Amino acid sequence: MSNPLKIVVAGPIPRDTISTYENDIIMRYGCVTHPVIALSKLLDDEGVVVPVSNMHKKDEEGITSEFAPFKNIDLSGINTKEDSGTVILLDFKDQNNREEKQLACMNPIRPKHIKKHLDAAVFVFVPITDFEISLSTLKHIKKHSDATIVFDAHGATTAMDVKGHRHRKFWVDRDEWLPYIDVLKMNLEESQCMSFAREYEREIPSIYDENATEHLDDLAMHVLKKGVSYFYVTMDSRGCILYAMEHDQLKKDWIASVKVDKVVDTTGCGDSFAGGLAYGFAKYNDPIKAGQFANILGARRTQGKDWDVFKTAEETEEIRRNSYS
Repeated sequence: MSNPLKIVVAGPIPRDTISTYENDIIMRYGCVTHPVIALSKLLDDEGVVVPVSNMHKKDEEGITSEFAPFKNIDLSGINTKEDSGTVILLDFKDQNNREEKQLACMNPIRPKHIKKHLDAAVFVFVPITDFEISLSTLKHIKKHSDATIVFDAHGATTAMDVKGHRHRKFWVDRDEWLPYIDVLKMNLEESQCMSFAREYEREIPSIYDENATEHLDDLAMHVLKKGVSYFYVTMDSRGCILYAMEHDQLKKDWIASVKVDKVVDTTGCGDSFAGGLAYGFAKYNDPIKAGQFANILGARRTQGKDWDVFKTAEETEEIRRNSYS
């Protein structure tokens, strides 16, 4: 039986060195850390958040200290036995675009890493590279749990070469994964990594065009027919699109963005967005509210370099009311 407000966040906790577009240098633990702390503040005494990640032994003390102020974070999912973690360098060229280099690769998260937490209401997977989550893990959850599975496509559409450089890739085996995902989240660039042609002539065109959205309805129909219940596509500062099936017809809802002050750092926005989806489904089981909370957490992440950007449930609900009244 699931714990109604237990949320598992699974993926890497990279040791990040970030050069912002304003040439500030930020060093911190990333990825899973963002949604875990955001959810911890939202749930407070109501629930528990479980980060599941494989890490280097030398990083265990640092991440334990990072999570220490938040009493509802269960650290039993942090694994250092294989001494295998993630190290990332991020160099932002502007507010949204960056060059990435990966200097260490964590072991994939497999069924044995999540078996103690099958009572969770929601599993949210936030891989950053394509090898970090095993498909067998999603299959195991589907077979042994009634949890909702939220999956961020960032990892599935990103690969690293033998020099550590990170590149976009087509998610060619997407149909193997989709039946085991309840809520799929991606940005516009990642959606174009799922919309590949049967064959290209001579040269493959650039995958990213922020105005190219004509592929989304067909992609959404494919994704939903393969078993996904809700499909979210983020559009940077514009908000996100929610797709679902209603009476065998494709239903599309636009969820506008949340107004913010000057953007400080966008690292972790997508991870935070995924955390907001997990909260909306765990607490309300409402896809529209989930999208609203996701937009809020993604927007809040841009507002500073520390964890004060994330607010309590009461404060976040006030933001939601003011933004979506």
